Amino acid sequence: MRYFEEEDVLHINVAGSDEREAGSVELMPDVTVELNAQGELIGIEILNASRFIRDSVVESIQGRFLRISELQPA
Repeated sequence: MRYFEEEDVLHINVAGSDEREAGSVELMPDVTVELNAQGELIGIEILNASRFIRDSVVESIQGRFLRISELQPA
């Protein structure tokens, strides 16, 4: 995993792959998966990574909090 602070880009190399990228698919805005020649996942690139990770963590915590609060007796 490498983070490029100046560009705010996080690149995740999947399973230590050193294969060359043959293609890519945008999964959602700012998230692209990189594929090898066989169409297998070899990397993930996240643009605006600090915002993406912050939002993902907050969303996950909020969801868990809501589930816990629903289990608590009133």
